[in-house]
Amino acid sequence: MRQHNIKAVIATLALGMSALSASAQDFPVNKTITVMVGFAAGGATDTAARIIAKKLGENIGQPVVVENKGGAGGNIAHQYTAVGPTDGSLILFGSVGPLTIAPHLMKLPYDPVKDLAPITMGVNFPNVLVVGADTKIKTFAEFVAFAKKNPGKLDYASTGAGSASHLAGEMLNLMANIDTVHIPYKGGAPALQDLLGGRVAAYYSTYATAQPHIDSGRLVALASTGTERLTSLPKIPTIAESGYPGFAATNWYAFVASSKVPQPILDRWNVELVKVLKSPDVVAALNKHGLTPQPGTRDELTRYMASETLSWGKLIRERKITAQ
Repeated sequence: MRQHNIKAVIATLALGMSALSASAQDFPVNKTITVMVGFAAGGATDTAARIIAKKLGENIGQPVVVENKGGAGGNIAHQYTAVGPTDGSLILFGSVGPLTIAPHLMKLPYDPVKDLAPITMGVNFPNVLVVGADTKIKTFAEFVAFAKKNPGKLDYASTGAGSASHLAGEMLNLMANIDTVHIPYKGGAPALQDLLGGRVAAYYSTYATAQPHIDSGRLVALASTGTERLTSLPKIPTIAESGYPGFAATNWYAFVASSKVPQPILDRWNVELVKVLKSPDVVAALNKHGLTPQPGTRDELTRYMASETLSWGKLIRERKITAQ
C-alpha cells in the first residue's frame, strides 16, 4: 500500500514538473516583454499599443513595455523584429504598410511572409482626410475641385512611403484624376505637427491623432477612407459616398513576431492578445480613439495579409508608385 502511495506521489510530481517545463518552454517567464512600434510616440499605433500593453501586463503578471523604433515607414522596426529575440519576449505591433505594401515598393532586408509570423489582427480603422483651417477648404468637394484646378500644388502628409495614409492619397489621385503631392513622415505625430504648422496642406490621419484638433477647429475633417462613416464623426462622409464608389483604404495594425519563435509561444501569444482585445475596458478605450479591435486566429491574419498584399500591389502597379 505504501509503495503504491509513493508511486502515486512520484507520478503527481512528475506531471507537475512536466507542466512547469512545458510552461517554461512555451512562454517567456520572468522576463520583460517588449511590444515594438514602428512609428514615433504620439500617433495612433503608439496609442493603441500602450492601451493593449498595459492590459497585457496586468493579465500575464509580467512587465510589458512599448518601444518606439520609427523610420522608413515602419520598416526599421519590422526588420528588427525579424532578426530579434526568438524566445517570445519581443512582439511587434505591425502595420499594413511594411507587412503588405512595402514589398511592392522596395527591396527589403527581410521578407514579411517568411521572416515574420502572424499572431492576431489588432485593430482596424479608416483614416480621415483633414486639412488645416487656414487652407480655407471646408468640404471634400472643395478639396477635389482645388486639386483639379491646381495640379501638383496641393500636398498631403503620410506616416511614410508605402503606408496606408500614402496609398489612400494615391488611390484618390487615381479615382478622381487629380495630382496631389505625397510628403512622407516618420509617424503620425510629426506629420500632424507640420500640418498644424502649415507646412503641409492635408493629411490622411487616424481619428485618434486628429480628433483634439478637429474639436478645437484647427483642423477640418473632409472625408473618411473606410466603407462606412465613423461613429465618432457621423456628419463626415466617406470618400466612397462622395462620388467615388468603391473607394476603400482601411488602415490596420496586427501583432507579429519573428518566424523563428517556437510555435507554442506564438499560439500562447494569440491566446493572451485575443483575451486583451476582447476585454470590455480595452475595447472601450480603443473605440474612444476611433479604433476597432479585431482579434482573430493566426490563420485568419495570414489569409488577410495575403489578400491585402494582392490588392495594394494592384494599385501600386496601376499608379506606377515607387519608394520615395
